[in-house]
Amino acid sequence: MRAAVFHEPGRLEIEEVPDPVPGPGEVVVDVRAAATCGTDLKSYRRGHPKLFPSLPAPFGHEFAGDVAAVGEGVEHFTPGMRVVAANTAPCTTCWACVEGRESLCENLTFLNGAFAEQILLPAAIVERNTHELAAHVPYEAAAPLEPLATVVHGMAETGIRLGDTVAVHGTGPIGLMFCRLATLRGARVIAVDQSAFRLAEAERLGAAERVDITGLDEPEERAAAVRELTPGGRGVDVAIEAAGHAEVWEQAVATLRPGGTAVLFGGPKPGSVMRVDPVAMHYEEYVLKGVFHHTPYYVATALRLLESGALDGRDLITEHRPLEALVDSLEDMAAGRGNKYILTPQGGST
Repeated sequence: MRAAVFHEPGRLEIEEVPDPVPGPGEVVVDVRAAATCGTDLKSYRRGHPKLFPSLPAPFGHEFAGDVAAVGEGVEHFTPGMRVVAANTAPCTTCWACVEGRESLCENLTFLNGAFAEQILLPAAIVERNTHELAAHVPYEAAAPLEPLATVVHGMAETGIRLGDTVAVHGTGPIGLMFCRLATLRGARVIAVDQSAFRLAEAERLGAAERVDITGLDEPEERAAAVRELTPGGRGVDVAIEAAGHAEVWEQAVATLRPGGTAVLFGGPKPGSVMRVDPVAMHYEEYVLKGVFHHTPYYVATALRLLESGALDGRDLITEHRPLEALVDSLEDMAAGRGNKYILTPQGGST
């Protein structure tokens, strides 16, 4: 089969590789739609020690498709069934899982290989994080299930209430999902970015206000532009960082009102340092929360959102492309020319 193979940072090749064969508990899926994401872009540029402990490696983790074959012992999935799966599964036995913090599991099972004609699902993911996809949900709408599950996790940490003012810093695909879900929760959303395209997308998904920070170099300047749009100029009730840059973390915190909460969601590069004003944090009682990954509960919740139409994954898709356009699609994401791209390794309708 044809598959994308990651050899080293900056080098992805479409190659012919052996067809996968399922072992006990495993499932092989014909990939009907595979979605690009920010983690793919970061991994392509600088590698990822958890996703790719050894190279070369299969690439990609957001997909939906049809079961092609099942291994011994698989009971709940049969060939031809429409399915979608998350990219990991927790072990259920480490300290984090026992404490109910499955996103921090020390022994996560990872899945890679969505940018291929077929993908092999590990037994742990089949058991705990694979779901039948309802007939009315297009494959392309379901492919971004995994990042939506992480956003659902993030939303659970925000404490957003009806009528709150929320700033979303960074309006790529993750930020767009936050805009949509915060709006559904009854918040007034301020979208903050320096891409006119992304800001327009945020408005389409529910943002009430847009702040273009082009030309504003300091976090304090950017924060001031956001505060102007808040009641009394005090700042936002909740700030969500969805860009993955330390300076944007600082920017988000600077937009908070006294007693506000910042959800620091985007993953900065190793070695990043964030400055925090301890006087402001003490006297204004900020709450700063880091949020990482998802859990089986948040994955199931995300799927219900997709099935109900409360969030349509197709709203995140810029274009459909063949598998061979993977690298170009990642570069287009980096340049802000698009949100997500759907690759169709099998061809045909999604």
